[in-house]
Amino acid sequence: MNLVGLVLLVLLVLSVPIGIALSAAAASYIMFDPVLEPTVIFRAFFSFIGKYSLMAIPLFIFAGFLMEKTGLVSQLFRFADSLVGHLPGGFGVATVLACVLFGAISGSSVAMAAAMSVIAIPEMRKRGYPDWLSGGLVATAGGIAMLIPPSIILLVYGIVTETSIVELFFAGIIPGLMLATGNALSVMGIAIYLKLPRSGKFEAARVWKEFLGAAPALGMPVVILGGLYGGLFTPTEAAAAACGYALLYGVLSGRMAFIRLILPTAERALNLTAVVVFLIGSVGVFQFLAANMYWPQKIAETVTSWGLTPLGFIFAYMFVLILLGMFVDGVAMVILTVPVIFPIAMALKIDPVHLAIMITLNVEMGVVTPPVGLNLFAVSGTSKIPLPQVLKGTIPFFLGDLAVLLLVIFFPALSTWLPSQLVTDHFKGR
Repeated sequence: MNLVGLVLLVLLVLSVPIGIALSAAAASYIMFDPVLEPTVIFRAFFSFIGKYSLMAIPLFIFAGFLMEKTGLVSQLFRFADSLVGHLPGGFGVATVLACVLFGAISGSSVAMAAAMSVIAIPEMRKRGYPDWLSGGLVATAGGIAMLIPPSIILLVYGIVTETSIVELFFAGIIPGLMLATGNALSVMGIAIYLKLPRSGKFEAARVWKEFLGAAPALGMPVVILGGLYGGLFTPTEAAAAACGYALLYGVLSGRMAFIRLILPTAERALNLTAVVVFLIGSVGVFQFLAANMYWPQKIAETVTSWGLTPLGFIFAYMFVLILLGMFVDGVAMVILTVPVIFPIAMALKIDPVHLAIMITLNVEMGVVTPPVGLNLFAVSGTSKIPLPQVLKGTIPFFLGDLAVLLLVIFFPALSTWLPSQLVTDHFKGR
């Protein structure tokens, strides 16, 4: 174990990608072990990525990118603005609501932040919003996509821990809406303090018009969640249905212009998928070695002997994740830590669904923590707002997100109640 830990630490310090570092650390032990054959590295890698549920990840990524190309993100934004634009800071609130709606289509936080930077930030500038506020809001609100299903982070967690993905999806809804509410209240408070102008009165006719334009986009979450809840398909089948829905709408609305975009969009999806799948395969190699060496059991016994309460363990782990969020992305945080801590959490009788939502909330905060906060760079690069200004704007929203994390830690039912009500025993293995 010491050899693996040392190799992993050295490679991470040298900025080696996390997937390569993880698999290389495990391989360094296997190559010198007289019992294990080197070929088990490849068998473990391909066996782990051969899981049927893993197919949901590239399909959801592809579906999100396709919907982005159809122009429906702009229509979702206009619909959100028609609903809440009349409130104090209404255009900022509309941005948050649009992030919730788009999050139900794409589980990618960075894609959300980049798309909303192009759509929302120029409009907020016209309405007198300072750059630090608009940039910070978009960077933080983009993280809502990690909680609102379908979520790539929850998919990866479910695959690594063999937890029901259907349960995880429904578990993310209430915390995701809490994040959105916190962001909306924060931007309203800031808007009142800065005396930002409102965009007019609430008009039912405009809401109806914008709803009709956004209806095709609003239909995708209905397909995904309705199909899951109704038992029509598994998460992987739901992802395939989402792709079919996006392709059908794109072809009907954009015709040849959209068809020409399919291959470049597929290339983007494949690039991101390759990174995620390689990370997951590296976890397979590491988990194979750990299982053969009984490391999870030994670590669990050691940690439980310290006498930590479940709450004490949770706070210690959340602190580690906040630090990690400064240096690695969300999928890497899950890949790097969950295989080690999951057996400990089970020994302490922490609900795996509750644990998943706490981890995802931490990952969500990590997208705006420097020096590697991906949403900071996505917003700054797309909108040309200086990075320090974007970082400044994230502070009030980050504090609100931290409050949501604390609420979920102390009140597990916020994450476990909804799946317990909606997910029957028949679907818990999916």
